[in-house]
Amino acid sequence: MNRSRFVKTTCNRDCPDACSIVAEVAEDRIVRLRGDKDHPVTRGALCFRTRNFLSRHHSADRITQPLLRRGDGFVAISPDDALDLAAEKLQTIRKESGGAAIFHYRSGGSLGMLKEICDAFFGRFGPVTIKVGDICNGAGEAAQIADFGESESHDIFDLHNARHIINWGKNLHVSNVHLIRVVTEARRRGADLTVIDPVSTQSAADADHHFALRPGGDLNLALAVGRRLFEMNLVKPHPACSEQSVTAFRHLCYERSNNAWAKAADVARWEVDHLAECLGDGPTAILIGWGLQRRAFGAATVRALDALCALSGNLGVEGGGCSFYFKRRGAFDTSFLKSGKPPRVIREPFFGEDVLAADAPPIRMIWVTAGNPVAMLPDSAKVAEAFEKTEFTVVVDAFHTDTTRRADLILPVTTLLEDDDLLGAYGHHYLGVSRPVLPPRGDARSDLEWIQGLASRLGMEQDFAGAPREWKERMLRPVCDRGASLEEIERGPVRNPLATRVLFSDGTVPTPDGKIRLLCAEDLPPSALGAEQEEPGGHPVSTPSSEPCELWLMSNSHPRSQSSQWVEEPSGPLEAIVHPDAARGMEEGREVCLHSALGELRVILRFDRRQRRDLVIVPKGGALDRGLAANALIPAKATDLGMGAAYQDTRVRLRPC
Repeated sequence: MNRSRFVKTTCNRDCPDACSIVAEVAEDRIVRLRGDKDHPVTRGALCFRTRNFLSRHHSADRITQPLLRRGDGFVAISPDDALDLAAEKLQTIRKESGGAAIFHYRSGGSLGMLKEICDAFFGRFGPVTIKVGDICNGAGEAAQIADFGESESHDIFDLHNARHIINWGKNLHVSNVHLIRVVTEARRRGADLTVIDPVSTQSAADADHHFALRPGGDLNLALAVGRRLFEMNLVKPHPACSEQSVTAFRHLCYERSNNAWAKAADVARWEVDHLAECLGDGPTAILIGWGLQRRAFGAATVRALDALCALSGNLGVEGGGCSFYFKRRGAFDTSFLKSGKPPRVIREPFFGEDVLAADAPPIRMIWVTAGNPVAMLPDSAKVAEAFEKTEFTVVVDAFHTDTTRRADLILPVTTLLEDDDLLGAYGHHYLGVSRPVLPPRGDARSDLEWIQGLASRLGMEQDFAGAPREWKERMLRPVCDRGASLEEIERGPVRNPLATRVLFSDGTVPTPDGKIRLLCAEDLPPSALGAEQEEPGGHPVSTPSSEPCELWLMSNSHPRSQSSQWVEEPSGPLEAIVHPDAARGMEEGREVCLHSALGELRVILRFDRRQRRDLVIVPKGGALDRGLAANALIPAKATDLGMGAAYQDTRVRLRPC
């Protein structure tokens, strides 16, 4: 009788937690996944999506052979034939049109560090066209780099030292589940928790206070709080704040009265005072969610929160800080992967527009690594059109997606349970390894192996030779003699030894002039502080009674999906959650049409009286070809910094179908 064996690995999907997984294997089949009790953050727990990943891993729908388009369908071919074809296409297009005609698009479907070798390959083969920007957190990172010189966070367990925690836009129960326990422990030690979010979530329900501000009202609220800090004499600037910068931020905060700021944010005056008092009664930690920076002025909003932290005495102190992102690459050396300057860039939020407009030369070939851009990018229909009009597309994936269905060649890739890689996290500072629990199914290979197969056919074999272990060791050189060697990480998660526990505690910041750059009026166009047209009380802009209300589209993370990867594919239309008053004359449970200036989706209506009356909530990502992609409604629009995508700036209406 075969006994079970247990293998530890690390989840590599686009999630802040990078969970440590214990896989139980019996008779050469993975039968159970659970959290690793020895991981300081995971502590034996997994999110719903990972606990239920086995059905996806074992699915009969998995792509396990290379597939080549034939007419309207695909036929299976051998890995050697697939690599021969891909290499021939790359060589021909480079010879005829140059590297700019080839576009390598890599996203965050897997966060393994060895995926960056794909960038190096295409950089040295071409260099080729690449993307610029970051649809996930580009605005927030760019904001904190502008203010502080880097985007990084306090140690996750420093929250235990906080007196107050302000969760500004994070739904921990969906997108950062292992932070729940740390916040709960901090509250047991006496911290109070305030959640600021237009959406009523479980995280909001668990808090001491929930302020359901107007969608997009975060900047207005932050400036209102800033004004109250000055009025209440609660300003205690960090040593790196210059007097000139403090004065400029003060002038910005005083551009409107307290009542005007509160009205624009659609919050009560006491809520503004509460936040100012929390900041003045620090240490107070601000946790910044990813959604609020996915607006046209998302970077300005993050910069305003940075300013509140820096001016209230909460920057550089235990229990304080303004945490948006953990430097998941901070322990690793990737300098040896650098290559030449790309001949052209495609703006990620404008993927469809830029690819279709590319000329002299046009984009003739797209290679997709770790991404499903058709479903995940704004204006999905135009992204799909860009793929359909491209001469040859290669997609490396384990499952069929909107993007693979537009490919000419599909290469099967390993899942997170078969991968061999190295990981940091953007929700804590612990490093981990993903190791193959079982060999890959069929002809599936890692991205590294596919690239090595290409390199051997293109005269670049020596540049990319080496087992995954060798590449990991090269990347770990900055920390290998500081308690974070590969052998030590393989024994269990190791905290990045280069990460400080309390940022800027020595009074300095790594900006070019050593000074914190606070948000000022010159950084903002007048439209950034708009929203006077919004009515207080969570009501939408008034429309004639015969017209449906205009609502803010909130395309949010969902407990059953990892962006466009669902645990189980939805069997029908997406659910659209609204307050009943936002859908007057319509019945709950009925199929209705949700439309924007860009497109229309059929959705099932669900009522929730906890929600504001001016928003509608649908899952983000989804599937375009099945009528389940919120991004079919969202136009391509960039954030103010970082070339992020302004997903949350879309207005929609509901109407009977």
